[in-house]
Amino acid sequence: MLRKLPNDSVSAAIAPAVPAAPADAGAGIVAPVSEALPESVDAPATDHVDGPADLPPTRKQMREKRRMAEDSERRCIISGERGSPATLIRLAIGPDGQILPDVRGKAPGRGAWLGVPRAELETAQAKGKLKGGLARAFKGEALSIPDDLAARIDDALRREFVDRLGLEARSSTLINGFDKIDTAARRGQVKLLLHAADARDDGVRKLDQAWRVGEELEGTDLGGLRLPVDREALSMALGRDNVVHIAMIDARAGERVRTLLDRWQSYLGCANAATSGNPAGAVDVVR
Repeated sequence: MLRKLPNDSVSAAIAPAVPAAPADAGAGIVAPVSEALPESVDAPATDHVDGPADLPPTRKQMREKRRMAEDSERRCIISGERGSPATLIRLAIGPDGQILPDVRGKAPGRGAWLGVPRAELETAQAKGKLKGGLARAFKGEALSIPDDLAARIDDALRREFVDRLGLEARSSTLINGFDKIDTAARRGQVKLLLHAADARDDGVRKLDQAWRVGEELEGTDLGGLRLPVDREALSMALGRDNVVHIAMIDARAGERVRTLLDRWQSYLGCANAATSGNPAGAVDVVR
């Protein structure tokens, strides 16, 4: 016959027996960390570590940092000013020794860089300043400068810009069409707004206002940019009919397009400015 045990007795019966440690074995047993460390001992601080990282940079390190910064910039052969390669125009020597625009900066060999507007370039070429700058940049290599170099640069920048729009269209990072852009703008989905040179002012005004509403920036000068190309050129670039307005709906794509547009407009002498009433600097890529 089984006899019912009290609860305390049941717990004692179930728990495994732990043999008592010998009195002289304490030195060989490592206590758990929670028992080994007294409560008054704090954990070592990890938010500050003394070492070389705390030392100020040496003169050599500062010189190296400046050198790396200078290496990432290029000097205009006409003005002498430095700038990022993304904002300048590279010139290269073609197989026949002729100076040609290399707007993508990928042609092999030595290059020269321009950072002045077209009008200043044409003046420098007429006065011989361009020839001297190119001679120094190419170390006396035999070269010839075409009379229409300024126009060729303009054409190259234009092609680079419209080709980029075509690539972004195929990547679905832009939309066109008044109604689509109006809806996306009011939803806050538009990152950059562009208008053809021949877009009607009424349509431009309405889409600009829709963009401001979507970004909760009513009363500001946020607005789209009028491009230096008309609707026919935009339609050909995108492979679509009657492209008058373009909205970039991806921030990174908008930055790529804006970088090329800024360089082209800078060369035309109207950097960051639209041609029909948009204030300079009023447009930027919305993140």
